[in-house]
Amino acid sequence: MVHVLASLYIKEGYLAEFIGIFKANVPNVLQEDGCIEYVPAIDLVTDISTQDKNACVVTVIEKWESLEALKAHSVAPHMLAYGEQVKGMLEKVSLKILQNA
Repeated sequence: MVHVLASLYIKEGYLAEFIGIFKANVPNVLQEDGCIEYVPAIDLVTDISTQDKNACVVTVIEKWESLEALKAHSVAPHMLAYGEQVKGMLEKVSLKILQNA
């Protein structure tokens, strides 16, 4: 199994629009071969001092059956269309691609 934590840094003023576009694409991703989980999340405001918070970051929590499934995801037609829709909204994308220890 492959775990992915994708940090999507959204330009100021675009968060709500970005989340709407992202959520509209989630059902397409969940239909992909090898997709186990695909969930967007934003920071929960807490009083925990060690929490790293950023109101302009959407973290995508993903689980895939294999690295091959993850690679296929990145070039799926609906992902290419999604990329075109959001490209002006993103400042940066950072991926953590993980395996079980």
